Amino acid sequence: MQSRVAIIGTGPTGIYTLAGLVGHMVPMEISIFEVEAEPGKGTPYHPDANDRIMLANIASVELPPITQSLTEWLSGLPDQELFRLGIARTAISEREFYPRVVLGEFLQTQFRALVDVGTANGHSIVVRSCHRVVDIRLNNDDIFLSAETLAGERKDYAFDHVVMATGHNWPDRTEVKPGYFISPWPAGDLKAIAPGPVGILGTSLSAIDALMTVSTAHGVFYRDAAGQLQYAPSAGSETLHVTMMSRKGLLPEADFHCEYPYRPLTICTPNAVADAIAAGKSQLLDRAFDLFARELAACDPDYAAHVALSSLNADNFANAYFADRDEADPFAWAARNLAEAEHNKRHNVTVEWRYAILRMHEVIAKIVPHLDEDDLKRFGRGLKTIFIDDYATVPHLSIERMLALHRADKLSIMRLGSGYELDTDSVEIGARILLDEQTHDFEAFIDATGQSALSVRDLPFPSLLSQGAVKPAKTLTSAEQADLSDPAYKSTGGIELDAQYRPIVTAPLCANLYCAAIPFLLHKSPFVQGITSAKEIGDIVSAAIRGNATDTTPSLILESA
Repeated sequence: MQSRVAIIGTGPTGIYTLAGLVGHMVPMEISIFEVEAEPGKGTPYHPDANDRIMLANIASVELPPITQSLTEWLSGLPDQELFRLGIARTAISEREFYPRVVLGEFLQTQFRALVDVGTANGHSIVVRSCHRVVDIRLNNDDIFLSAETLAGERKDYAFDHVVMATGHNWPDRTEVKPGYFISPWPAGDLKAIAPGPVGILGTSLSAIDALMTVSTAHGVFYRDAAGQLQYAPSAGSETLHVTMMSRKGLLPEADFHCEYPYRPLTICTPNAVADAIAAGKSQLLDRAFDLFARELAACDPDYAAHVALSSLNADNFANAYFADRDEADPFAWAARNLAEAEHNKRHNVTVEWRYAILRMHEVIAKIVPHLDEDDLKRFGRGLKTIFIDDYATVPHLSIERMLALHRADKLSIMRLGSGYELDTDSVEIGARILLDEQTHDFEAFIDATGQSALSVRDLPFPSLLSQGAVKPAKTLTSAEQADLSDPAYKSTGGIELDAQYRPIVTAPLCANLYCAAIPFLLHKSPFVQGITSAKEIGDIVSAAIRGNATDTTPSLILESA
């Protein structure tokens, strides 16, 4: 009997999971459920959710090929299609960044090609668009799944394997009160914001997305005679001014040139980190930081001397990392950083300390599920912040646009620190920020801080919740208790999963449910966001479904039919 597999969601994780299945020569019955009418684009890249000006922050070279690489796909498009996408053929490059909606079209073509590959390889594949999965229940030998169509018709199914690849969880309603938006998506909702004072909570890529949507609703970017990007506001938008804000009040840095695939680490290696984990929870974070610091010093001795690395630890390294930027005007720093990044890109120069931190973030992340409660908090305050800052750099054009808005007196940055208050109740529209005994009123306010981590209680499947078989992730409350016969654990968010992303089910129920939905993974895997993570998760899940959890590569090289 053929295995019956359901994949819920056709964003990147669902697509890479499908890629790992369709090359396998043992036929399967694969059902794919997608709430949207156009399967394969994924919410972060769908035109209904994103403005065309929004850029993805993954370069072509980093995007794992599916049946093609992104540059191969773009190069094969006719001129009229490239024109429609706003891409010059001469601009196609592995190091280039493209709008989110372009990645959406690429992913959709790859999804369709995978369906063709799977069908040619003997799999039975059914794509159920406009189907929202509303319930999941674990049975003894299979998994019940219930889905609703747009017409409200409910259908029930049974599967041997179910993959939750539902991606990010965005609210159904964005503007929860006049002028107050709890998410920058869908972008179309922000276009109705009138000129005036606008606040954006956040300074990362999500906040930049919101900024671009608002600013282009009231003006245009253009190149002047010298080639510098400028912003021209539309008539009647003179009062538009956007304030981006965050605790540190820093802008992200520009994407930096580096070698890809990554150079191997020599000290902070996966084996060394595994040994640190095996030595026990007590002082695990400090042992990992020692590996981190030694690798960083070996890669860039000048940087190590500049920040006095030998005197730092896991708790204060972040202070030294951000110190120079903390003391600078954020826009002056952004201009200098952009000039450096552009020079390095032209001349293939790698800033070694940035590159070392980038290569170490996923290796160090392996310690997170093993940290006790105290060290998990220390990690969140320290190393996590520098890793996110280092890998969440943004396209050069995004920095250029922010600088152009600042020169046009349309953008400023506010440093909130930890003592601010966000007030949405005492104002009729927008929100008010209370900071240092001053009030700052915004006629429109957008929370662009990104996706929050979710836990078991947030699962949208009533039967799965009522069964109680899926448990919250646990963290040891104190490393000192590790040797006790009955150590104390605390539920700290996320879902308790095994190495193949299956909830750890103790009852005699089918264990072939795979939680590949990013929000439920963030607590124990804080850097799991992004297409490269989707590829890794898809490989692991598809290998488990194929029956060999150690094999994380497709059985065949995929070629579009």
